[in-house]
Amino acid sequence: MAQALMDNYGVTGVQYAIRDSGEIVLSGGLTLDDSGSKQEIDRNSMFGIGSVSKMYVTASAMMLADSGKIDIDRPLTDYIPDFRMADERYKMITTRMLMNHSAGLYGSHYKNSMLLGDNDAQNYEQLLNNLSVQQLKSDPGEYSVYANDGFQLLELLVERVSGMSYSDFLDRNFSKPLSLSYTKTPMNEFDRAQLEPIHFPGIEQALPPENANILGTGGLYATAEELTKVSELLSGKHPELLSKASAEAMLQPEYRKGVWVPDTKNVFGYGLGWDSVDLDPFGDYGIRAATKGGDTIMYHSALITLPDDDISIAFLTSGGSSIFNTTAATNVLLEYLKQSGRISKILPEANFEKPVKQDMPKKMNDYEGLYGTVGETRRISFKEGKISMPVLMSGMIPEQNYIYTGNNEFTSEDGRTVLGFDEQTNGHTYMRIRSHIEIPGIGQARMAFYEAQKLEDNPLDEATAAAWSKRDGRTYYAVDEKINSLFYLAPSFLTKKIAFEKEGGYANGTKIESADRAVNAVEIPVMNGRDAFDLEFSRQDGIEYLQADGRTYISEDAVTPLYTGRMSKITIPASGSVRWFKIPASAAGRTLKVDLPQDAGFVVYKADGTLVNLSAASGSNTAILPEDGLVVFGGQAGDVLKVRLEKVMKK
Repeated sequence: MAQALMDNYGVTGVQYAIRDSGEIVLSGGLTLDDSGSKQEIDRNSMFGIGSVSKMYVTASAMMLADSGKIDIDRPLTDYIPDFRMADERYKMITTRMLMNHSAGLYGSHYKNSMLLGDNDAQNYEQLLNNLSVQQLKSDPGEYSVYANDGFQLLELLVERVSGMSYSDFLDRNFSKPLSLSYTKTPMNEFDRAQLEPIHFPGIEQALPPENANILGTGGLYATAEELTKVSELLSGKHPELLSKASAEAMLQPEYRKGVWVPDTKNVFGYGLGWDSVDLDPFGDYGIRAATKGGDTIMYHSALITLPDDDISIAFLTSGGSSIFNTTAATNVLLEYLKQSGRISKILPEANFEKPVKQDMPKKMNDYEGLYGTVGETRRISFKEGKISMPVLMSGMIPEQNYIYTGNNEFTSEDGRTVLGFDEQTNGHTYMRIRSHIEIPGIGQARMAFYEAQKLEDNPLDEATAAAWSKRDGRTYYAVDEKINSLFYLAPSFLTKKIAFEKEGGYANGTKIESADRAVNAVEIPVMNGRDAFDLEFSRQDGIEYLQADGRTYISEDAVTPLYTGRMSKITIPASGSVRWFKIPASAAGRTLKVDLPQDAGFVVYKADGTLVNLSAASGSNTAILPEDGLVVFGGQAGDVLKVRLEKVMKK
């Protein structure tokens, strides 16, 4: 599994461990040395564990409940009285709803959360301010959909109630009693050289340490062995720290309390903190399994525990995806269960055949129309019993046609994916996806989720439609992300391209309310309704700005060509962290050299978004400018960056 991940999926380091009845029975992994060759990994190399960190803050809150300091079913405002939102329903939010993702929050505020070698906590410090102007997308408790902000609120709850910093709380209640030497947060003092190196294509050396400064949501570092030790606590094996009752409460199927996709064979199924408390395919063997996956920008993780069997596995990588890790960990654990005699055999993976087309009943035409998910809208129509669908699940389900095969369902050409439509109890109609995803060399993952929600037409008046038509296809660029942010590794993280659906009255999955405002339109359980946003436009000094997801964006009309003279100066304005420029043809091929004040930097991209240089990662203050690319300069307000353009000397 480690070989396959490194050879095929961009992984540069893998670490895994299995713990059985308190003992490590398997521990190992691979990493790349300076020459790029694989070698065995140090068992004490630390990885960012991303959202597996949510298990620690959930357990922390449950510890406070054990001691009688909180009641997880009382309003959150009882413990964080200054928590406010622009939606009166926020008063209904409880601690339990944060832990099972059902609070109705939009999802995530990522601005300045993941930085290179920088433990600036401004994202966490601005959490309450960001939420104070935000609506809820559903009634609290109506359904569960992944929401990172909820676990930042849990972190704040732990700090307020315990009276200590979250890092100190973890040290006192996890690290010291469990003898964890390599479980840390970015706020801790420790040897950063202990972190597994992170690499990015186009940058020769390892990047500076990745600091996910959203500790409760995804900021912890750990080793695979120590993660399996924490799994014992989460399974109720350390009642002196977390009661068995609380551990068992965390393992209950919370997702079933609200609207949910009906399929039971799934890698999703929220408990308290857990991504799934009945992870497929362990149920086929009569085994209860829970899992939590995690992703930062560069680190990825998976933890699976079998609480009734006192077995757990952790699978950590630099590069890749938590879905790959979870699938790999599942198959390694099944092999261990077979070799140790817990199961007699491993069931064969499913085989698939091309679907056989059936006559589609006319009533299916009622499901045609406009559908939305976070960030986009899509017209769905049936042509001769077929639906054409783009790639799904970040490319893991390929673009293909789906053929009507009966029972109100369509099956993909490769036979792996079934598409249907559900009319749910909340009054919404959803497009449902059920798929056996094949990850070559790793295995299969069965997933069931709602892909999109049917939207009602939203007629616009002429003036409003005209305003949005002008924005259609226009790109907006974030101006308040620190220049040492890992989000600069790809410009797609920090840009929004407006896609206006005139006929329906929507843009980027938001419902247009006026010429300058559109609000989130989708209420989708499980995953695809996460990280929602509103769009709000304003103008200042002839420049149009966009406010969305807690960031400020500037219109592409204000992104001017870079000055092509030999010397120039770029001043960072007080209103933002960065300035974006287009690279004109006359500058293409020339060498950019920048004299950088402390904490300042720049980024250069090719026209297709490929990274040329992120100075905060590479340490280099030069780059050859590509044709039709982009360059971003950033620093502190008032910083002056001296820019030189030199011709590349031909040999």
